[in-house]
Amino acid sequence: MNAHRTLIISVFIVASCGLAYELIIAALASYLLGDSILQFSSVIGLYLFSMGIGAHLTQYIKDKDVLHRFIEIELLVGIIGGISALALFVAFGLSAAPFRTLLYAFVLIVGMVVGMEIPLVMRVLNQKGAEFKELVSKVLTFDYLGALAVSLLFPLLLAPKLGMARSALLFGIFNAAVAYLTARVFKAELPRYRAIRLRALIVLSILAIIFAYADRISFKAEQSYFGDPVVYQSHSPYQRLVVTRWKDDTRLYINGNLQFSSRDEARYHEALVLPAMQMVPNAERVLILGGGDGLAAREVLKYPQVKNVTLVDLDPDMTATFKTSATLSALNQGSLSHPKMHVINDDAAKWLEGSSEKFDVIIIDLPDPSNFSLGKLYSV
Repeated sequence: MNAHRTLIISVFIVASCGLAYELIIAALASYLLGDSILQFSSVIGLYLFSMGIGAHLTQYIKDKDVLHRFIEIELLVGIIGGISALALFVAFGLSAAPFRTLLYAFVLIVGMVVGMEIPLVMRVLNQKGAEFKELVSKVLTFDYLGALAVSLLFPLLLAPKLGMARSALLFGIFNAAVAYLTARVFKAELPRYRAIRLRALIVLSILAIIFAYADRISFKAEQSYFGDPVVYQSHSPYQRLVVTRWKDDTRLYINGNLQFSSRDEARYHEALVLPAMQMVPNAERVLILGGGDGLAAREVLKYPQVKNVTLVDLDPDMTATFKTSATLSALNQGSLSHPKMHVINDDAAKWLEGSSEKFDVIIIDLPDPSNFSLGKLYSV
């Protein structure tokens, strides 16, 4: 492969990986600590600051060592960035107390080594005879394209399908692969090529093995955090769902926060539904906003005069889980599969704006407004 082309492809990959680690750590902090605005703002701010430090440090690398250092940095980014999400997840499961310290330590370290990548690859390209105008244009173009690619893939595909830990490990493998490929292409210029290649293969092997066992490690960490046996877990583009069960107690956690316990949820949902239904004794058409667990719908369907129930919940994973799981559908008494039920997966506010339907009773079953993104649901 052409040396110039290899380096340009490397720019695209390292830019993708660099943004991916930032998004993964911020999303993980948001899942585990809540308050997504604070977590994303603090993580992104510190990450960018750390990248600036890393870029500054590259001036102390001698020209003759630039290529070698770039390969070493890629291996370092791969191993640290790759294990970052899994290490943070395990740390939170074992003890939440030092989690913030470890979180910001990872952000600082990963940001610094990521910040060194683009300045180093630009210096390598410059040494290979690229003109400054062409150099800056191509590097920044592929840098931004890589960022765009991962910003779209992460929420739509990677997070829902792979989860945080395996997504980070996948990008770690990409970084290590860049190091290996670059070493192969420039082996004539690397005095210790065999040693570098061996290190790259070792890092790739370690990341691949951890990737294979990441789900098991995450499950054990999550088990430690929740205490009760985890019977179901999933990532969706909107939230992380975890269901635990101990004897006759089934609990749902969303982003680590308890949503209900089967031992007492009936009291809450009866109190939510009964006053409204008693106020309109002849209610036939009922709308439920939120309530993707089907528990409020269960209470509504107890009224024989009800002919139609429309439930609007954002997350299709939520409604599908509580419809198809035998344990969870038993809790809502199969309400989401009831012939009177019509489930719509959409943003409740947007759906209301576009709907002209009339309802006798509207019940809002949304999370407590503990942060801005949830607080905006409680509006006129």
